[in-house]
Amino acid sequence: MTSRPSTYGGPAGSDQPATVEYRLIRNGVVRDVQKGRLTREDVCDAHPELLRAARNVGRTTGEDCPICEATATVEVTYVFGARLPPGGTCPGTRTELNRLRRRSDPVLCYEVEVCPHCAWHHLMRKYPAGGQSTAVARARGRA
Repeated sequence: MTSRPSTYGGPAGSDQPATVEYRLIRNGVVRDVQKGRLTREDVCDAHPELLRAARNVGRTTGEDCPICEATATVEVTYVFGARLPPGGTCPGTRTELNRLRRRSDPVLCYEVEVCPHCAWHHLMRKYPAGGQSTAVARARGRA
């Protein structure tokens, strides 16, 4: 059985970017762990760099980890785009994230839920951002 992410965005043809939500897939993975179809070792395997980012720049979600229930999960955002490092960047503050979202170059943002305690992780959503200044400049050029 294949799960597909849900996509939210503006009406067809609108300039609103779409956000892809992965919560249904996440809930299915958690359910599979609870039913014994997957083990904790199968899902608690976050990369050490992701765990470092979670401990140092993650923003708490206020929700307990669905696997270990020992601590609250944190959200880590990675941003990829032109003139950013090849591995993307992980903004440490909301201000830095908002600055990246307002760039003239388009970027792609990935929000990952992480448990620093047991290493559970799951992609929660991805969405495009930035590029507005470029679109405005193009529109002005046509006028």
